[in-house]
Amino acid sequence: MKRPSLEPRQREARLLMLARQLMRDEISEGQLLRALRRDVLGLSQDDYARLVGVSRRTLSDLERGQGNATIELLDRVFRPLGLRVGLIPRDPELLGQLINPAD
Repeated sequence: MKRPSLEPRQREARLLMLARQLMRDEISEGQLLRALRRDVLGLSQDDYARLVGVSRRTLSDLERGQGNATIELLDRVFRPLGLRVGLIPRDPELLGQLINPAD
């Protein structure tokens, strides 16, 4: 797969946009992973799987929301994208307060 021609700020903006979509439950973790792998890093599943030390099948399963991933595995596959697994409130109102606290 050809590397994307995005500038660093464009890659960062894409990452933030997709992360916001994840936090608003508009996309899944797997969809986020696939979009960032392709759009930000420009890597194929094979290349990205080698980079993070997992099988292509495992990566494919994660991107499709299949299987039962551990926190360690999720951290491993999201680390090159500048992300880590964490806990956020499930309640949309609390999540909104976390993202945009009232001063």
